[in-house]
Amino acid sequence: MEITQLIPQFGGVIWTLLAFVIALSVIVAIHEYGHYIVGRWSGIHADVFSLGFGPVLLSRVDKRGTRWQIAALPFGGYVKFKGDDTAASGTADTAALEAMTEDERRQTMTGAPLWARAATVAAGPVFNFVLTIVLFTGIFMMQGQVSEPLTVGELRPMPSVQELQEGDVLLEIEGMQTPSFDDAEGFDSFLKNLPLQNSLTYTVERDGSRQEVNGPYVYPPLVSQVVPRSAANEAGMEQGDVIMAIDGVPIFAFDQLKQRVESSDGATLGLEVWRNGEILDLALTPKRTDEPLPDGGYHTVFRIGIVGGIFFEPATETVGPIDAVKGAVSRTYSIAAGSLSGLWHMIAGNISSCNLSGPIGIAETSGAMASQGGQSFLTFIAVLSTAVGLLNLFPVPVLDGGHLVFFAYEAVTGKPPSERALRALMSAGLVLILGMMVFALTNDIFCP
Repeated sequence: MEITQLIPQFGGVIWTLLAFVIALSVIVAIHEYGHYIVGRWSGIHADVFSLGFGPVLLSRVDKRGTRWQIAALPFGGYVKFKGDDTAASGTADTAALEAMTEDERRQTMTGAPLWARAATVAAGPVFNFVLTIVLFTGIFMMQGQVSEPLTVGELRPMPSVQELQEGDVLLEIEGMQTPSFDDAEGFDSFLKNLPLQNSLTYTVERDGSRQEVNGPYVYPPLVSQVVPRSAANEAGMEQGDVIMAIDGVPIFAFDQLKQRVESSDGATLGLEVWRNGEILDLALTPKRTDEPLPDGGYHTVFRIGIVGGIFFEPATETVGPIDAVKGAVSRTYSIAAGSLSGLWHMIAGNISSCNLSGPIGIAETSGAMASQGGQSFLTFIAVLSTAVGLLNLFPVPVLDGGHLVFFAYEAVTGKPPSERALRALMSAGLVLILGMMVFALTNDIFCP
């Protein structure tokens, strides 16, 4: 292989690493800032705020005596509070504490009141959830909500001839009144009742008059998004692609594509793909995927990893900040609940443990989402921030949740766990976390 053939691959790796580092740095910085700022508000002094580990590249000491630094290994960060033996704030520096005055001890994690310590530790995950809500709020306000009645916005390029124009108000399709786009069940039922044919008759309002025009099937086999690490992603499919045939059989509806993939039993499929006026032949092999069911369970199906969409971008109107925040909170809750449900089903053996991704998988996903645009990348950061906040609340020593369990023990018994017990539990927690990381990394390497 010539060196010139390696350049695109090398560039892809650099892009993936850069996207991963940016996403992780933002999430870690917000998480650690939560610890820092709540600790400061509650009277606990931070000696060091570090973004990254290892050799220090840049640093400065602020007027409060906190050293802010950027280290060479950008895969995490920490806040080291006054009186801590390590950056994990799990054990105290006994010798340093003994030499302190009472006022100085109050500025340490060990000497601060229980409420101050608990609030400082809980603030990291809470700030992760806040970051998610802020990002989704911004995304919802940028996206807007679909205008009522349903109106054609930007028309997506399609291989078939269609007569709709931007600004057309969709009144009827094949003589059936168009329902509200926000009524998901009603709109889905409407689509299922449409005749399964390549061309449909649309009744629209255009320039104040009612007209009938022809257009493609409402939900064509159009790629509006490619799922990272999926069969479609590996085959080189892109946003805007339209699948015209599978193994030589023409299709024009997304449901036809879905049915063919689900019945493939994992066999390789040959796709004829329209891309900006050109016809491409691609081959891909559907992957087994565990998907959640409405009742909370899971089922296993074959998927190629694309998200469909209607053949035009609906016109939108502005979403108010209150509605955007409500939607963001709801989305954050759904992500957290889905993550916990998926983890439980993996532990119970109901779904494959390959659903757990490690650093390689997360890095590949970050690069793929960044390549699909800023909004996709921000969505990825929001989802990953929720995952980091949730993970840190697990009752495992070393993690924030483990510290909160220690504080709960202290609240009940009136005294903290012994120094010996703390060190043993922290070591056990570290071994558990490292074991999980190795397991997830193994998934990245060996899972299909």
